[in-house]
Amino acid sequence: MSMKNKVIIVGGGAAGMVGAISARRMGADVLLLERNSRVGKKILATGNGRCNLTNMNAGAPFYNGKNPKFVYSVFSEFGVDKTLKFFEKLGIEYKVEEFGKVYPMSDQASSVLDVLLYELNHLGVEIVTDCLVTSVKKKGRSFFVEMIEKKAYQADKVIVTTGGNAMPSSGSDGNGYELLTALGHSVTEIFPALVQLMLEGKFFKSIDGVKFVGRAAILEEGKVIAEDTGDILFTNYGISGPPILQISRKAAEASVYHKNRELKIVILDKMDEEEIRRRLYRRFRFAGEKTVEQSLIGLINKRLISVILKECGVVDLRKKASTLSDKEKKNICRILGDWRFELKGTKGWQSAQVTAGGVNTKEIHQDTMQSKLVEGLFLAGEVVDIDGQCGGFNLQWAWSSGYVAGRSAALNL
Repeated sequence: MSMKNKVIIVGGGAAGMVGAISARRMGADVLLLERNSRVGKKILATGNGRCNLTNMNAGAPFYNGKNPKFVYSVFSEFGVDKTLKFFEKLGIEYKVEEFGKVYPMSDQASSVLDVLLYELNHLGVEIVTDCLVTSVKKKGRSFFVEMIEKKAYQADKVIVTTGGNAMPSSGSDGNGYELLTALGHSVTEIFPALVQLMLEGKFFKSIDGVKFVGRAAILEEGKVIAEDTGDILFTNYGISGPPILQISRKAAEASVYHKNRELKIVILDKMDEEEIRRRLYRRFRFAGEKTVEQSLIGLINKRLISVILKECGVVDLRKKASTLSDKEKKNICRILGDWRFELKGTKGWQSAQVTAGGVNTKEIHQDTMQSKLVEGLFLAGEVVDIDGQCGGFNLQWAWSSGYVAGRSAALNL
């Protein structure tokens, strides 16, 4: 690298790679440091290996954090349209699927990583892997980025794109928070998001693997604060599936902020309370000679029947349907339309797709991603207190914030 116009990017994930391309295109000499043996490792895992590039609906309503509106300025500089054009020029043809999700035409996350790597090499961005940064210090107008081997690089500007705590196997283990707090930044409470939920109960092993289309909601004091519908999956520890991931942030907040919240599951989501009652009472009448268990076959998954009946207080599962008491019938109706679970917690960081919380956005200029505390220091991606819903929103934040940070760092030299 030359002695002028130096930008060092710490972290070779989605935000770091696009930030490097952005800064280099603006004329800066760029050094990209990555602790793993290769860059872009987490990109390969996104979208179940297909890479959910972005979402056509990306905007503040789909983001969380102390100030979700922080994304507006960043997206006005580099939003969905510019992101798609950016990748088109790199060679990625894309397609839009349900709910605005955008994927590469190849259905391969590796395609996205390949074109990013090609562009980095084509532009002459220097990449150093197996490189763990232990500190970032500023002396005068220069930054000194120190490695675990005591080696140090000097730069005019530094962009930190180290990710959060989610999926530590990809290299995101919170190291970036330590680097930034040492420089004076504050970090909000962090906890797993887009993650499976662990529930109280002793019957989950018996229904492990049962899947159905239904509705899931997080309730606080009886009021719905988050809900979603789709494929829901019971597991040996609790529950999973896209709707669960989507509402998991509100569940995780419960333990962090000591709030009393519970999970509501609607198995028969297409029916209202009256229709559930009407259909069930008719089944019990027509199948009066069948056992209670047999009377529910064809309505819900067979493996759920015994668990639900026991939860409803039906002790003898082989009793005739015609002998059910009014209380037992009402309990069965209720649980099929409103099954409540006590939240035990979430699966850990290794299972989480994203980190909720991060560096306080009040300490970052929203139009440039430059630190308000340290001139010449920029932040982007998951290390910042911005996290999106499932469906391409988090990658869009990474691309956008990385691009703006890289461009700003180069222009600010």
